[in-house]
Amino acid sequence: MKIKKVLEADRCRFAAQVFNLATIVAVIIPIPLFMIWIGASMFVYAANAHHPDERVAHYTRRAGYRFYGVVGAMVIAGQPILSWIGGLKGVLVIWALIAVGLIPAAIWEIFKARREAWRDIVIEVPVNE
Repeated sequence: MKIKKVLEADRCRFAAQVFNLATIVAVIIPIPLFMIWIGASMFVYAANAHHPDERVAHYTRRAGYRFYGVVGAMVIAGQPILSWIGGLKGVLVIWALIAVGLIPAAIWEIFKARREAWRDIVIEVPVNE
């Protein structure tokens, strides 16, 4: 047996924005939120990458690709930057590069999702008997 469930437009819009919002917060407050967000982002990505509203999945995938790409690039480029600049200055340079790579694009995507016309979606959910 299946029942119909309504996914409200506001919840869909928030789901499309949540990965970017959390990324901005984690980059602004890097320790310890950034490390926690690297792990928690996988759960958010998994939950929203196959959302019934394809636009939510689209925004989540784009945010995930951007986040994991920048963080992965810093894993590779971080060691040379730290050995070249060294110490706290090197860490701040790496943090600044991550912030420049993530924050402007995340803000843009949040505003872009906010401007879209979101509609309620009706889905059928199986019920365990």
